Amino acid sequence: MAQEEGGSLSEVRARVGASHGITDLGHKLHFYDRWAPDYDQDVAALQYRAPRLAVDCLTQALPGPPHAALILDVACGTGLVAAELQARGFLQLHGVDGSPGMLERARARGLYQNLSLCVLGQEPLPSSEGTFDAVLMVGALSDGQVPCSAIPELLRVTKPGGLVCLTTRTNPSNLHYKEALEATLDRLEQAGAWERLVAWPVDQWELATSELEVVPRTSDSDGFISGIVYLYRKQEGAQVEGVRPGPQPPAGL
Repeated sequence: MAQEEGGSLSEVRARVGASHGITDLGHKLHFYDRWAPDYDQDVAALQYRAPRLAVDCLTQALPGPPHAALILDVACGTGLVAAELQARGFLQLHGVDGSPGMLERARARGLYQNLSLCVLGQEPLPSSEGTFDAVLMVGALSDGQVPCSAIPELLRVTKPGGLVCLTTRTNPSNLHYKEALEATLDRLEQAGAWERLVAWPVDQWELATSELEVVPRTSDSDGFISGIVYLYRKQEGAQVEGVRPGPQPPAGL
């Protein structure tokens, strides 16, 4: 079992809890490089549901056949989102991540047509404006990962009328970030850049790493932290302020 291979549940909780506590981006990326070999089994042990929930949400809203949609998986990690996408018939998958170790694991899955190293927040996405039918970012919106200021860059590479799906944790340690994130999301909507389609709170996001993070009214033995899935549609003719044009895509993107 994954739990036996990666250590006891308490060890897994300690690793994941440590990742939540790192707020420096450089330290976080180094942690993910070292964590990559155990990442999938660790998050499976914690019953991490965000990839499936996000893809379920996107699938219900995306028009047209899945195989025709060009999808960008931002902060793709080891490819858990790509596995969910492929299971639902999505075949044109591109991914970016800031961790070489995670990208190596994602490449081994063989699900992506293109993978790129990109530290979002420090550099633009390696794609032209209006490239993708949908952009997802699952599990990377927290302190020490992708800053809220990078959200407009996701919009830039999305086609007019395309979808952007985001997730974040809503447990106590991430509430300050979530407040800043929602302020950014709301400003973009008020500016006419996109419209919110879904804001889906989820109580059972993943098993808590400590009793301080447990959703109220649950016990620590089986307690979960909470999270939320957002889905937006980019408005036709949207002008996204504060984003410089990205580079031309490399061959194959």
